[in-house]
Amino acid sequence: MFAFGPAAAAEQGAAPNRGALFKVQQGGHTLYLFGTIHVGARDFYPLEPRLAGLLKNAPALALEIDPLGDPQQLARAVQQHGLAAKGAPALAPAWRQRLDRLLQQYNIEPQTVAAMKPWLLASLLTVSEFAAQGYEASLAVDAHLSKQAHDAGQKIVELESADSQMALFDQMSAAEQLVFLQEAIEGIEDKEQAYQAREIADAWRHADVKALEALALKAEQDQTFSGRFVQKVLLEGRNPALADGMVKLMARENNSVAAIGVLHLIGKTSVPELLRKRGLTVERIY
Repeated sequence: MFAFGPAAAAEQGAAPNRGALFKVQQGGHTLYLFGTIHVGARDFYPLEPRLAGLLKNAPALALEIDPLGDPQQLARAVQQHGLAAKGAPALAPAWRQRLDRLLQQYNIEPQTVAAMKPWLLASLLTVSEFAAQGYEASLAVDAHLSKQAHDAGQKIVELESADSQMALFDQMSAAEQLVFLQEAIEGIEDKEQAYQAREIADAWRHADVKALEALALKAEQDQTFSGRFVQKVLLEGRNPALADGMVKLMARENNSVAAIGVLHLIGKTSVPELLRKRGLTVERIY
């Protein structure tokens, strides 16, 4: 139905490939696995026609969580895991000055973040830096897909929950959370965060397999505390359950689409590799 390959897309004037797309098969059922990015830019859209066709015909769309789902669930998760009852642990004065400069840079009022635990504040700073580089959370790919599915009355399956995701950050001790925040501040100050934002977005924008694999290798070799946490807890730690959810969805439905962060689809412990080890046939389309 759809021409394959970037050359065919170019000839037809179609939107180019984005992210990564895999075809997963087992027991006569097929699932398409698409790699997203949790921020976006206007030039990300429209998505390429082959993926659009798969999404249109899918009986269900599986996401990590539905960004357009129940806002009260998200609020409860933030309240439980992201806010400190007695105020957040105090940064040393020198770090506080550096944090205040960034809050001013992003036009964030200090009182609005006063109760945030350091991990949540670090996440806010990271999202703010991505926005400064032109990548907005409001244009996130998973939000775009969710809106399409909601508008079409399509079934949405959540592979995780906001509570389970935020509980992972809350595993860090108070001291570890301060290190997590300090490394986020350093990463923004030394422009590493800005470079990483462009690096991830460009690799996704061009469905660049080599660039994505380089990102996976870089993440595996990152020895900072936050780098280890992201790799071991947020990626490797979540991949088995994400793979389990896809296997269960495949057993119930045929030709569904699962769309999760593209970093879960690359590297030695990725979701595609876990599915292969479980005996499923996994083909990379792009």
